[in-house]
Amino acid sequence: MSAELLAERVDQTLVLTLSNPGARNALHPDMYAAGVEALATAARDPSVRAVVLTGADNFFCAGGNLNRLLENRQKDPAVQAASIDALAEWIEALRACPKPIIAAVEGAAAGAGFSLALACDLLVAADNAKFVMAYVKVGLTPDGGGSWFLSQALPRPLATEILLEGKPVAASRLAAAGLVNRVVAPGQARAEALNWATDLAQLSPNAVGRIKTLIESGASETLTSQLGAERDSFVASLHHADGLEGISAFLEKRPAKYA
Repeated sequence: MSAELLAERVDQTLVLTLSNPGARNALHPDMYAAGVEALATAARDPSVRAVVLTGADNFFCAGGNLNRLLENRQKDPAVQAASIDALAEWIEALRACPKPIIAAVEGAAAGAGFSLALACDLLVAADNAKFVMAYVKVGLTPDGGGSWFLSQALPRPLATEILLEGKPVAASRLAAAGLVNRVVAPGQARAEALNWATDLAQLSPNAVGRIKTLIESGASETLTSQLGAERDSFVASLHHADGLEGISAFLEKRPAKYA
C-alpha cells in the first residue's frame, strides 16, 4: 500500500488521516498535493466547519522517508527542493484555511510530521505521545516550517534544545510550554479532537476565519497595523449576517444558529 492522505466527513468535521502502512505514516509528495486540495475544498464548503488532522494506526507521523531521501541524493538537487516546496505549500494551506484545524497526535510526531502538527491551529496529544525534530541526528536541518514554528512559540533556549539535540520531547512538557492545548489518555486524541471540532462548529464561520487571519498577522505586524486590521475585521463582521445572528441570539438568550 502506498502513502496517502485519507479524507472522511464526521458530521461537520473533515478528518484528514496520514496513512503509510508499515512506515509509521511517513510523508510523501502525493500527500502534500492531496492536503492542499482537501483544504481548498473545505474552505469552499460551508458545511465543513472544522478539520482534524491525525495519523492512522495510533501513530501521527514519522516525518520524511529516509530511503526516499537517499534516492533523491542521486538526482538533481532541484528534485528535493521541489518536494520541500510542495510540503511548504501544504503548510501554508493549513495556516490559510479559514476553518479551525486540530491536530490529534498519538504515538509520535517526528520531523516534518511535527511541523505539520505545529501548523495546525490547535493540538491535542496523548499523554504518552512524543514530539521530535531529529534532523540533526542524520546531518540534516528542519523543513516544513519547524524552526519557524518553534522559534515563534517557545522561548529561544527551549526551541534551540529541541532543534539542536534532536531528542524526543514529551507531550506534557510541550503542554506546560503552551504548545500542546490538551493532553489526553492514549487512544483518545482523535475522539477529543472531534469533540472539540464539534464545539467549534457552533461558532460563527465568518468570525472564526477572520480571527485566524488576525492571529496570523499579529505575529509579525506592528501594533498600529494590527489595530487597523482589527478595526476593519470588526466592522466587516458587524455587518455580516453572522454578526446579526450572534448579537440577536445573545440578546434573545438563545443559541445562535449560523448558516
